[in-house]
Amino acid sequence: MQPETLDLGGPLVLIGCGKMGAALLDGWLARRAVAADVTVIEPMAENAAPFMARGVAHARDPGGLPPDLNPAVVVVAVKPQQMDALMAACAGLAGTGALFLSIAAGRSLAYFEGRLGAETAIVRAMPNTPAAVGRGMSVLCANPKTGPHQRDLAGALMAAVGEVAWVEDEALLDAVTAVSGGGPAYVFLLIECLAQAGIDSGLPEDLAMGIARATVAGAGELVRQSDLPASTLRENVTSPAGTTLEALKVLMASDGLQPLMSRAIAEATRRSRELAS
Repeated sequence: MQPETLDLGGPLVLIGCGKMGAALLDGWLARRAVAADVTVIEPMAENAAPFMARGVAHARDPGGLPPDLNPAVVVVAVKPQQMDALMAACAGLAGTGALFLSIAAGRSLAYFEGRLGAETAIVRAMPNTPAAVGRGMSVLCANPKTGPHQRDLAGALMAAVGEVAWVEDEALLDAVTAVSGGGPAYVFLLIECLAQAGIDSGLPEDLAMGIARATVAGAGELVRQSDLPASTLRENVTSPAGTTLEALKVLMASDGLQPLMSRAIAEATRRSRELAS
């Protein structure tokens, strides 16, 4: 069943229609979570074209917005390297009382306050790309000028494309970026590695990839529907003296998957902090 359309109280402006911005917009439109009063600011018209066909307006830059546009929400979905010039061009939108919802990694609340004004309501969100199929995970953090209604609005937008959690300590978003933001890439790599291991054991390439994709997708759905801890689900698959146990002896060794994943997340967290500096 489709969720009711969110009452944003005014237009929504999406700045940036790259992979993450497009994933969010596609999720919102597919679930009718936002009305058609959406404008995308995107210099590459081909990125916006599929959404223009679905009723979304397009401007190449903030100067192309109608002068009387008073957005309720401005969603910032551009890379950190592009941020400075865009925020300077968007400073006027802050004066309309719009909520700024940023999904850009490594740009702090203080960064936006410094460019949009200390009175601006700002929420940082770290979503991930499964938002495009309604299975995203977003963690949000708001500045003190964000009122309860605006927090609810930001949460509802992200909840329309998946699960939502809030943190009060903004510093935690660096680790969130590493775990959740990059998490889908790690899972896709797991599929690649699982398929390659099957090929190395003699399976045809197409069969190995098909098995790997279906296995990871099925396991993900099982853990989503289950109330059991992941450790219990793992144990339920592992028969004493069976084949799975032998594989887990390798994966759970002192130099196995956990220390490797911990190092990877630490590096991603470090890079997120660097981007914010």
